[in-house]
Amino acid sequence: MLRFDHSICGDLDRALRREWLETNGIGGFASSTIVGLDTRRYHGLLTAALQPPGDRYLLLAKLEETLVVGDRRYELAANQYPGTIHPAGFTLQREFRLDPFPVFVHAVDAFVLEKSVLLVHGENTVVVTWELRREDGAADAPVRLEVRPLIAFRDFHATTHANDGIDRRVVLGDGVATVTPYRGLPALHVAHDADRVDGAGDWYRDFEYAVERARGLDFREDLFQPFTLHFDLDRLPCATVVAGTEERRRAVDAAALARDEAERRARLVAGVPESEVLQRTLVTAADQYVVRRGPGKTIIAGYPWFGDWGRDTFIAVRGLCLATGRLDVAREILLAWTDVVSEGMLPNRFADHGEQPEYNSVDAALWFVVAARELLDAATIAGHPLPLAEVAALWGAIEAILEGYVRGTRHRIGLDASDGLLFAGEPGVQLTWMDAKIGDWVVTPRIGKPVEIQALWLAALHAASARTDRWAALLGQGRASFERRFWNADGGCLYDVVDPDGVAGAADATFRPNQILAVGGLPISLLDGARARAVVDGVESRLWTPLGLRSLASDEPGYAAAYRGGPRERDASYHQGTVWPWLFGPFVEAWVRVRGSTPAVKREARERFVLPLEGHLAHAGLGHVSEIADAAAPHEPGGCPFQAWSVAEVLRIVRRVLA
Repeated sequence: MLRFDHSICGDLDRALRREWLETNGIGGFASSTIVGLDTRRYHGLLTAALQPPGDRYLLLAKLEETLVVGDRRYELAANQYPGTIHPAGFTLQREFRLDPFPVFVHAVDAFVLEKSVLLVHGENTVVVTWELRREDGAADAPVRLEVRPLIAFRDFHATTHANDGIDRRVVLGDGVATVTPYRGLPALHVAHDADRVDGAGDWYRDFEYAVERARGLDFREDLFQPFTLHFDLDRLPCATVVAGTEERRRAVDAAALARDEAERRARLVAGVPESEVLQRTLVTAADQYVVRRGPGKTIIAGYPWFGDWGRDTFIAVRGLCLATGRLDVAREILLAWTDVVSEGMLPNRFADHGEQPEYNSVDAALWFVVAARELLDAATIAGHPLPLAEVAALWGAIEAILEGYVRGTRHRIGLDASDGLLFAGEPGVQLTWMDAKIGDWVVTPRIGKPVEIQALWLAALHAASARTDRWAALLGQGRASFERRFWNADGGCLYDVVDPDGVAGAADATFRPNQILAVGGLPISLLDGARARAVVDGVESRLWTPLGLRSLASDEPGYAAAYRGGPRERDASYHQGTVWPWLFGPFVEAWVRVRGSTPAVKREARERFVLPLEGHLAHAGLGHVSEIADAAAPHEPGGCPFQAWSVAEVLRIVRRVLA
């Protein structure tokens, strides 16, 4: 359980740096800060996935509450408006906790009101409950709760503004109020156990989102309040609102829903000792990224704004599913991709609204090969090998990927027969994980033979060679070429790209973290002995931070110490020093490998690298690991506060490498 008392809830600056997340298993989510003051356009109580996991719309932005004790009114909400915060309910907030759901506790004149938020698994439904507790000295006065829903009904990347096109009508039924504000979007059904519903509504104007403003994006929004719910807390000490796209006759048994969901989450960590707090927290977090796509499953790359991406999925599935023993989920995810191999490539992204998938990644397909082989091995070791048809589907995809790359495919991706290595890239296209692009400017183009692409290519050949000898000769040629061509004797490290821009024999010596994948993070290591140790030591010395590896050494041209500014400034620094926590995994695995992987070395790695990371779980996206962080101390987290491959790689290390 993560818990924050009034000392943090009342400190607005610290509170706003901490965000909570609830997901529904189909791509929808709820999120905000621990004081309920929304700082992102993505914050809201119900972002529904209308075509799971995509087509996400923010329907219910928030519920504003007023606690009425006798004739005194206490506003519990918090909003940023131009030049002011009103109301400032966080001054009455006693604590916030994840237990396991978000719980907000406010205290007024010896009356304590606990609000909990739960998303129903598999539905676009949010359940909010308020429970009143009277402490010693509570006044003998009637207590009421007023709840005002604020709706947005817009694409979750956008903002909405006051307009005359909204349908203000509220349809009242048996314990339910329904609004359908815009044609073409679903109705929002708000089931409740209120005593009275006032149907008059109006616009609340000029909400401001501080994080969006800092990011140089649209940061102002209007929200519509369609009605007000009135609860008599003397008659009904626990008030309930169930809002969603599914129609209900009245509020459901919220306690039963919470109990069922708590039990479901408890099953996820069954067998993990209570003392392993980091593991238990991250195993629970891992489940929130696994969502439904059609009849199968996929992985959301990060909340609140990413969808499912090929590269992220195949990196993350190793930690989120394979390392946690959820082989059935890994199987569903990977099999779902076997039908979309095209010319040896896998798409890196499925669009939110059904557009054609994007085949613009050289490494996504190679990560698939690595993950698929690990699934096959894990299933066999567990004594539950996959059915023959599924084994054939996975191996068929693996063979199609390797054959496509040998023949040559899009974007000049293909085998160089002279050295057995893989060339990739053309102007204007970003193919590696360092994929920032601003207009026509690819910030880190890395055209040629990038070091981590060779590591992945050879790991894929190694995976396939275990089943057939046809790839063994190519693997041998590539391994021999790799060390000869990539070793930078002057730097005691590996080049980042050889044959850059197609210039044969040239090399890019920029010091980046990609070289670590030649030593850690993959099933095979391409270096050993003194050279492997030199790479790890150099990366640790020049790139390591408590949240992972910098994407560029601080003494290199173009280094950016902080990830700040508008879209152009941020994208320009995205891979120019910014720290990436997902690289924690390859680095720690390499660090352990070059020291012999002894029990003593593993203990030292846990103390040296894992323990400092634990504090981050309570600093940004609560219970999760952020997408990125500033290159310079204090390494302020940035990007998505909830990132799948960041969580996955920490899990993979603590459960597989350091176990």
